[in-house]
Amino acid sequence: MKYKILIVDDSLTDRMIISNMLKEFDILTATNGAEAMETIDRNLDIDLIILDLNMPVMTGFAVLERLRSDVRYAGLRVIILTNFDEIENEIRGLELGAVDYIRKPVNIQSLRIRIDIHLKLKSMQKKVEADNVVLDSLVAERTRELVGTRDITIHALVGLLEVRNYESYNHTIRTQKMMHRLCEHLQTKPKFMEILTDAYVRELTTTTPLHDIGKVGIPDHILLKPGKLTPEEFEVIKKHVDYGVIALQNEVVGDALVPSFVKTAIDIIGGHHEKYDGTGYPKGLKGEQISLPGRLMAVIDVFDALISKRVYKEAFSYDTSVAIIREGAGTHFDPDVAFAFLEIVDDIRTIAEQYSR
Repeated sequence: MKYKILIVDDSLTDRMIISNMLKEFDILTATNGAEAMETIDRNLDIDLIILDLNMPVMTGFAVLERLRSDVRYAGLRVIILTNFDEIENEIRGLELGAVDYIRKPVNIQSLRIRIDIHLKLKSMQKKVEADNVVLDSLVAERTRELVGTRDITIHALVGLLEVRNYESYNHTIRTQKMMHRLCEHLQTKPKFMEILTDAYVRELTTTTPLHDIGKVGIPDHILLKPGKLTPEEFEVIKKHVDYGVIALQNEVVGDALVPSFVKTAIDIIGGHHEKYDGTGYPKGLKGEQISLPGRLMAVIDVFDALISKRVYKEAFSYDTSVAIIREGAGTHFDPDVAFAFLEIVDDIRTIAEQYSR
C-alpha cells in the first residue's frame, strides 16, 4: 500500500527537502492553504498532511478550521510545522485538530519518525474501520435473522388461537394498531417520552398479539360459549393469563437469557387484566405496580372488546364505549393512559373501522 501525503508550505526549499525524504510515498504539494484545500477536495484519500501554519492567501490555522468543520475530512491526520518560538501556535494548532507538530528548521530524522508513527496509526485505523464494517454487516444480518425468528414465532403462537376462535384474528390486528398509535401519542407526554423509545414502541407493538395467547389452554365449551359465563367458568377463563405467562417463561432459562421482547410480552400478558385500583387479576396489583405494557394493553383490550360483537354479546356504540373508558380512568385504568387514549379516540375509531370484520 502506497501512502498519500500532502505537503503544504510556502517555502519551496522546505517542500523539496521533505518531498525528497519521502520519495517512496505518493507526494502532493501545495504552496498555501487555499491551494491545499483544493488538493484535499480532489484527494479525500490523503493519509497525512504536513502543514505549515504561517502562509499567505490562507493560513494553516484556516485550513485546520475548515477540516474540523466538515465530516468529509474527519479521517485526515495533520502534522503542523512551526518555528521554535511559536509555542502558542503549536497549542492552537493542536486544539484545532492537528495530531502532532514539528519545529522549523525541520529535523529530518525527527520528522520521518513522526511520519512513520502516524502512518502506522492511520493503517491501524483503516483496519479497525474495515473490521467494523464487516462486524456491522454481521450484526445487522444476525439482527434480521433474530427479528424474523421472533416474528415467525409470534405469528405461529397467535395462529394457534386464531384457528380456534376467528374473532381473535381481527382483534389481534386492531389491538396491535391501537397500541402503536397510543404509544406514538404518549411519546409526546413528558411522563412517557423517555420510557417509550422508538425501539420500545416497536417491541410493544410486535408483542401485543400475544396478550391472549394463554386462551389456547381454555376449553372450547367455555372459550366459545355463546352466553354469559358462570362464576366457575369465569374462573377458568381467568387462568388464560397464567397460562400465557407460564408458556413464555418456560421458553427461557435464567433471567439473563430472557430476550427483551419476551419480557415485554410477559408484562403485557400478565398485566392486561389487572386494574388500577387493585381489583383485577391474577395478582391484584395496584397503580404502577402494574407494568406499563399491562396498563397500556388494559385500555386497548377493553375498548376493542366493547366496540366488537362477540358470541356472548352485541357491540357497544362508540359513545358508550368512550364513556366506559372515561368512567374507568383511575379505577380500572391508569388515568394518564386512559385520558391519552381518549385524546386520540378518533384515530382509534378509524383503526377499528378499517379492520372490522
